[in-house]
Amino acid sequence: MDNQDNCKSSGKSVFNFSTSTCGLLICIGLLLLGVQVRKGLSSISDNQRVVTVRGLSEREVNANKVTWPIVSKEVGNDLPSIYANIERTNTAILSFLKTNGIKDSEISINAPQVIDLQADRYNSQSIPFRYNVTNVVVVTSSQVEQVRKLIERQTELLKQGIAIVAGDYQYQTTYEYTDLNSIKPTMIADATKNAREAANKFADDSESKLGKIKTASQGQFSIEDRDQYTPYIKRVRVVSTIVYYLKD
Repeated sequence: MDNQDNCKSSGKSVFNFSTSTCGLLICIGLLLLGVQVRKGLSSISDNQRVVTVRGLSEREVNANKVTWPIVSKEVGNDLPSIYANIERTNTAILSFLKTNGIKDSEISINAPQVIDLQADRYNSQSIPFRYNVTNVVVVTSSQVEQVRKLIERQTELLKQGIAIVAGDYQYQTTYEYTDLNSIKPTMIADATKNAREAANKFADDSESKLGKIKTASQGQFSIEDRDQYTPYIKRVRVVSTIVYYLKD
């Protein structure tokens, strides 16, 4: 009996010891879990502190493509005579262009636009000529500087009796910049650098430190004339928007 009682007593002690140990381990585990959860919540709270900044990058570039419409007009009552005059005009214009370095591939001649003034039923006034014909020779070239010099010299055509029409809004000389891809990477890098400088300044003022980037978006590139007097100089512009985390 004594041996059986001792065994029962020993078994009960072992059971109590195991139960106590498990309970202690569970308490420690719950405590550690609480600490980790608190750290996680604190980290989430810190990550919600952000600053949004914009970085600007601008650059001036020379246009690398020009489109120059050379417009002349003929009026008269006899269409065959008008077209003969147009052919002589085109011959003189082509000679002027080619002798000054413009290639055949850079020249195109549009079909003449004919207006029959007598066919205008809303025009009741007496007109001296029936037909008004617009003739356009177009130069499209990457030789921007060369074409600009020729535009300044187009009065030489007037000496040959060719009346060049200027100021028509339908036929404006245009300048373009078509090599944007070559400067995109450096401009994006500049915009990002400028944005980070602004973010660092904000972080210093708020006694914080700048963290990682949360989101970043690149704005669209814009190409505009620098001003109305120099349309052959373009201003390229891009703005990047970046959101940074802030940390203590």
